[in-house]
Amino acid sequence: MIAAPPGLEPAMELDCNNLSQQKEMVRRFYKDMWDHANVGLIPEIFHPDFTFRGSLGPVLVGHSKFADYVRWVTDSLEHYTSDILDLIEDGNRVSGKLRFHGIHRKSLFGRPPTGQHVWWYGAPIFIFRDGRVEDLWVLGDIHGLIERLDQSTNAPPEFNATRAPR
Repeated sequence: MIAAPPGLEPAMELDCNNLSQQKEMVRRFYKDMWDHANVGLIPEIFHPDFTFRGSLGPVLVGHSKFADYVRWVTDSLEHYTSDILDLIEDGNRVSGKLRFHGIHRKSLFGRPPTGQHVWWYGAPIFIFRDGRVEDLWVLGDIHGLIERLDQSTNAPPEFNATRAPR
């Protein structure tokens, strides 16, 4: 795994012994499953017909489609890593703030591989039933990711807070 981009908020220090069962499942999902592309953990974490809306946009149902998504993302971004920045639990729901990052090695959003370290933020909402995830919805900062992918083309940003008004 690679370190988070410099100057950004550090990942949480997660003590597995002090996490609730649901927060521990979220930790396993990101740190054990995603960071290692270990799709074998999917049946332990999710109900067979769970629903998923990913940070990069797709809406999927079930284990096999989700496993394909994991493979696509982790193949596209070498050393893919999930940084858990915050977790909040309320009843059968856990939400959080995450940063996803890796080395851009395959075409993504129509952008050819840059070989650059790219990242984006995500905000997941996990809904649990009987100890496993029934639904996962993740809002992702796709535009931030696309902007970072495009930085290698030297295209000016569409918005810049330091730019003088016209």
